[in-house]
Amino acid sequence: MNNEPADIERDLAQLKDLHTRMLDGMSRAIVGQRSVLEELLITIFAGGHNLLEGVPGLAKTLMINTLAQLLSLNFKRIQFTPDLMPSDIVGTNVIEDDHTTGKRVTVFVAGPIFTNIVLADEINRTPPKTQAALLQAMQEHEVTAGGKTYPLAKPFFVLATQNPIDQEGTYPLPEAQKDRFLLNTFIKYPGLEEEEQIVERTTSNATVDLQPICDQDTVLNMQRLVRSLPVSKHVTQYAVDLVRATRPGEPGVPDFIEDQISWGAGPRASQALILCAKCLAALNGRINVSCDDVRHLALPVLRHRLSCSFAAEAEGTTTDDIVRRLLEIVPERKK
Repeated sequence: MNNEPADIERDLAQLKDLHTRMLDGMSRAIVGQRSVLEELLITIFAGGHNLLEGVPGLAKTLMINTLAQLLSLNFKRIQFTPDLMPSDIVGTNVIEDDHTTGKRVTVFVAGPIFTNIVLADEINRTPPKTQAALLQAMQEHEVTAGGKTYPLAKPFFVLATQNPIDQEGTYPLPEAQKDRFLLNTFIKYPGLEEEEQIVERTTSNATVDLQPICDQDTVLNMQRLVRSLPVSKHVTQYAVDLVRATRPGEPGVPDFIEDQISWGAGPRASQALILCAKCLAALNGRINVSCDDVRHLALPVLRHRLSCSFAAEAEGTTTDDIVRRLLEIVPERKK
């Protein structure tokens, strides 16, 4: 993207218009869940991954499928099960006959991860060995199989779902993998009127014809635009102070952190707060990133990066409760 002020303003206006059209398009297929849709778009234009949590039947798969259609991106769904193997995700080498030479050769057959948007459905239903198959892909956007490294398509996103109830037979995600998700989005039950609309739509013959709104190049350009936005020093300082306040043993942290947190968020959380704040400002057509943008996204950025102590769990305290308390007491530094 261009870096001249006039060009940036023009590009921001384009992204704001795209944001509005994306929300309108997704609302044609999805009833309500506005904040969830917003966080999905922030995930896409910030170039990250999202872990969506919600009980069954809240349209998690439909949201992601709709998003892929509107962005004109390739989409593949992987149903995570206890017997899923890493090769079922990444791919595997097979031996084939080369008809030109008559010799046998090894050929790599790419797995479903070779796409733009991967829906990792019920990611916590598969063992850690298979969950770990996503780690390199999510961080380096490449995979290694049979001693060779293969690049993934651009853009590339992992949008994973997990059910917060019915934990029988599940494998909690390791902290290192949760940290690779830019956002952890909670999906709540719809309101009364929204649920009535859902029932009316899904029990009739009505269909929704979705037309692509942008393409791969546009997504990549908008990701570069988001990263090009300047951030003032005091906004960065506020994001870092907020993250550091989650770490027991850090000088000056609130007393309740020492009691209620086993370990806090790492530097990726600070990076995620600023990147998501940039994206939120850009999607709204603003070049100025504020501390309010940081506060707005603190819950989905931090909730999966903190670990509650036994004492906190015994009291029923959640990471959301702790982040909300920090937002009330961590001050902005003076400019």
